Amino acid sequence: MHLNTLLDVDLIAVETKDELSILLELQAPESETQAARPPHTLQVVLDRSGSMGGGALDAAKAALIELIGRLDAHDRFGLVAFDHEVEVVVPSAPLTDRDAVRQAIAGVHPRGSTDLSSGLIRGVQEAQRTKGDGGATVLLLSDGHANQGLTDHQILGGFAGGARRDGITVGVIGIGLHYDEDLLSALAAGGAGNVHFAEQADGVVGALSAEVDGLLDQVVQAATLTVRPGPAIQTVTLFNDLPVSEVEGGFVVELGNFVAGEERKLLLQATIPALRDLGLAEVCGLTMRWTETATLKGQTVEVPVHVGIVPGDEAAGRVPNPVVRTEAAFQKAQRSRKDAADALRHGDVRGGSDIMRLAAMDLTDAAAAAPPAMAAEMAAEADGLRADADEALYAPVERSVKNQRAQYHDKTSKRRSMANMEAREELRRQRDEERRRAAGRADRNTATDDEPGEGKFG
Repeated sequence: MHLNTLLDVDLIAVETKDELSILLELQAPESETQAARPPHTLQVVLDRSGSMGGGALDAAKAALIELIGRLDAHDRFGLVAFDHEVEVVVPSAPLTDRDAVRQAIAGVHPRGSTDLSSGLIRGVQEAQRTKGDGGATVLLLSDGHANQGLTDHQILGGFAGGARRDGITVGVIGIGLHYDEDLLSALAAGGAGNVHFAEQADGVVGALSAEVDGLLDQVVQAATLTVRPGPAIQTVTLFNDLPVSEVEGGFVVELGNFVAGEERKLLLQATIPALRDLGLAEVCGLTMRWTETATLKGQTVEVPVHVGIVPGDEAAGRVPNPVVRTEAAFQKAQRSRKDAADALRHGDVRGGSDIMRLAAMDLTDAAAAAPPAMAAEMAAEADGLRADADEALYAPVERSVKNQRAQYHDKTSKRRSMANMEAREELRRQRDEERRRAAGRADRNTATDDEPGEGKFG
């Protein structure tokens, strides 16, 4: 892992209180194509309550059946289905009999109410049973609100956090317009996983495909960042929405897993007191820890962050770093998405729309001052906010709320640049094309083997 730090200003006036933004750029290594991939554990928890009968369950089953073909025989797969009862449809185990697994998935049918907590707990238990040293991913698919069992968001989010500390990532796919986005977001935040919003049933395929891509390309597991403020610094806080736990002298940020070549950005904000001594002042110490997926070896890198304390006339000539200022504007816009979702949920449609529109205006201003490499991304984000603001005035409120919450989670917890996402998407398209060609060659070989000819019966 590579960790780079940028300050919005590198000089602070002596005896002057100030605020400092620190941009952290994280980059995972590329995968070694010749290295054997270690087995993964994927545990799916599927809502089969009656509300899933409108096509959502069929779409989920079809996507899962397709997913089975993309995993290796040594990968461990399990399926727990829940309504008012819980059933282990496929016990977590290596995929030695894909046809039996596909038949079991096809046999799931909608019924009953929604005891989400029991399904989740049973799924995590299955993942714990077979995860080994490499950890596991639990993926929950649901279209509704938990109306039986444990329903408290904070408690369930804490349960997902406990699973994360045990090496299990918890991600969610919300289907349709009626699922509880607060609950699913709490699970993903606690479990350091992704939130996918699949409004239509066919969106489940894309969401599952994205999760499997991440699983197969994973190179880093259980990454954390420990932040310890310097002895003279008042506070250092994290702007991104990620799980944070306090430790002696600072806090730990749970970063989760990284795929090959993935780049992420984090934003810290530090309050610098009126320091009397000139020279370098320690703002904070950063310690990043992670486990290499291929070798399961733990790695650590430490980076100190300093700022120069200088006379006031020298500090007056400082030039803010446009990269950091632009990222700060982007993150503030994501908080506006969350605020807009809250306003919409409480019936203030006009207010929610206005929040997004104002955020778009601020981002447009930020794009004008942004470095060329970031200007297009900021302009695109501003255009997206304006479109979302317009949609909020006429579209179903549930759609706008879920859309804003999903974008907020994705763009703050796993903030990636547009260029990095485009590169990842291009790689995914290339791999999909390679899989289609390989499948075509296999079909042709099978047809050739069946044809009569010299040395063959027929």
